[in-house]
Amino acid sequence: MKKTSTRSKNIIEKLSKSLALLVSIFLFTNVSYSQKLKLNDLDYFETAGVNVFVFSNQYNGMFFDEKTAGIEIIHHGVRTSTGGAVRLQNTPEQWDLVPQVVDRKIDKQNNSIDVILRYEEYDFNSRVNVAAKDGGVIISVFIDKPLPEKLEGNAGFNLEFLPSTYFEKMYMIDGSPSNFPRYPSSNTKIEPISKKINQFAGHATFDDRGRGEFIIPEPLAAGKTIVLAPEDSECFVTIKSSDADLMLFDGRNLAQNGWFIVRSLFPANKTGKVLEWYLEPNAVPSWIRKPNIGFSQVGYTPNQEKVAVIELDKNDTPLKTASLFQVTQEGNSVEKFKGEVKEWGKYLRHNYAKFDFSSVKESGIYYILYGNERTNTFAINHNVYDNVWHPTLDVWFPVQMDHVQVNEAYRIWHGAPFLDDCLQAPLNLQFFDGYSMGDTTDTKYKPFERIPNMAVGGWFDAGDFDIQTGSHNGVVSSFVDAWEDFKIDRDQTYIDQKTRYVDIHRPDGEPDLLQQIEHGTLNLVAQCENIGHPVRGIIVPKLHQYHHLGDAMTETDNLPYNPNLKPYETNGLSSGTPDDRWAFTTRTPFLDYSTAAALAQASRALKGYNDDLADRSLANAIRLIEEADELLKKPSKDDNPMMRMWGRGADIDAALQLYITTKDKKYADRFLEKIWT
Repeated sequence: MKKTSTRSKNIIEKLSKSLALLVSIFLFTNVSYSQKLKLNDLDYFETAGVNVFVFSNQYNGMFFDEKTAGIEIIHHGVRTSTGGAVRLQNTPEQWDLVPQVVDRKIDKQNNSIDVILRYEEYDFNSRVNVAAKDGGVIISVFIDKPLPEKLEGNAGFNLEFLPSTYFEKMYMIDGSPSNFPRYPSSNTKIEPISKKINQFAGHATFDDRGRGEFIIPEPLAAGKTIVLAPEDSECFVTIKSSDADLMLFDGRNLAQNGWFIVRSLFPANKTGKVLEWYLEPNAVPSWIRKPNIGFSQVGYTPNQEKVAVIELDKNDTPLKTASLFQVTQEGNSVEKFKGEVKEWGKYLRHNYAKFDFSSVKESGIYYILYGNERTNTFAINHNVYDNVWHPTLDVWFPVQMDHVQVNEAYRIWHGAPFLDDCLQAPLNLQFFDGYSMGDTTDTKYKPFERIPNMAVGGWFDAGDFDIQTGSHNGVVSSFVDAWEDFKIDRDQTYIDQKTRYVDIHRPDGEPDLLQQIEHGTLNLVAQCENIGHPVRGIIVPKLHQYHHLGDAMTETDNLPYNPNLKPYETNGLSSGTPDDRWAFTTRTPFLDYSTAAALAQASRALKGYNDDLADRSLANAIRLIEEADELLKKPSKDDNPMMRMWGRGADIDAALQLYITTKDKKYADRFLEKIWT
């Protein structure tokens, strides 16, 4: 047994040496591809196949780290790297603190960019200098004062790499090879919460279940030189550190949108230059990005204009012609048209050309051929737009419906969520997703008091599960326009408000559009009647809930919060877990006007379908416009710029919609006066 083990060990050692030799061959071959980077007229470093941005894009204050800022690499047409910056975590999450750009200077003469970054929370400034050298760039970080004590062992320089680009490719650290995992599987450790660098406004993306701890990912490997994907010339990158170790992390241990991260820590008690990296993205000589052909994937009607837009590498020379091929029912391709490709000009990073094939009117299946680039097939037919809107009404909107279970064939999209809605949001709060509260609730409710009868109607906001009243108003208004203009009576969805059940692809004898108008209006009316006015929105109270990727029904426990119970304890009817959504109730006249307009419209559409809801909608619309007029006489310091944006022109719209609904001349007079003012 021992002899066999020794033999296996020898085989493994030989294989490892062979693999190292193979990777070294790739390294030697690819190094010859390096070409010098130069600052271009758009102020980023460039050579054929490689662009290096240095804070051409900056972090924003709404969603923080969106993987679109800092030092970034566009590598043979793909943005494979981002987030090159001074950061305070091994694998920063979206709501971790991000640096503010204080200053950015371009030095064309020395082929370098200088950026000053600041963390206001720690009075910590750093200067990042990026200068072209050989086929790459030197990244240097300078600080004028020693690191604040809290940042020792935390502050460092990070550069992130897109996981999907590097899945199952190889990397080497100081000559030792390994592969990038498809699924996160590296080690983590637990530390007490006292050691954690706070996230935005003290919120936390991690649910520690009350244990006072947090997770720290540990590196996959560490060393002074790391090479990524040496076997693939189009995403091969070399990074060398002259001082600190380079550590490779997998950010997906903490967040599904995490990337692979190369990181070096700054030393404590040191000023001046605290880090220097050499970064070289491999450049394939004379690389030119493949043309990208833009066309209507839905198709075209016979008589409409048909123009494809061809996006080209700025170093590419446009071809003189392109062709349109028809695919016959026998499966053959027949060239039906060959036409001139006309140069349009340059926009940002690319050149553009147009291919006009409007003269082709015969119904059929087609594709465009430009050089060796062939598009997907598309149709030319008189009915191409007839059904293109069906998935939006049949599937997309039902899936977004709040407070109901949504079923499609064998699939449950989500259970009936947020039946524990909702609690009054607390005062003086800076929240995530643009929410905030001032020093008054503008309601009869105390902070954290339950607001009754709110678990009804509404749709999820885009990409998450909160209710945004402003966008609800827009949707209800658009739906009523569609109903009044086209009387869309399509019925492919079963909706039962009493049992909170929705079934997709199942007719129920009622127009789906009316049912969606009803569903949105139910929540708007509930706000007006139970809160007293429309609100900014209704959203979960914890950041670790907000980034939820599962069934909406599991974002809360669906049981009303009971402060007499312990956390995670339940009596079957209520829960000691304070996870119920909060209503952000700061009142603005602009939102009142916008909601009044939507409710006035909804009352017309719902007349004869749900008369009670129609009457309540109109009554609330009339009340809101009157109360909004009074509010405008007393400007509030809590006016929300987003509410102003959503409510722009809303007072005019409210007057118009109330006139159309009631035929009351006072609204017509008001509309005419406002529109000419």
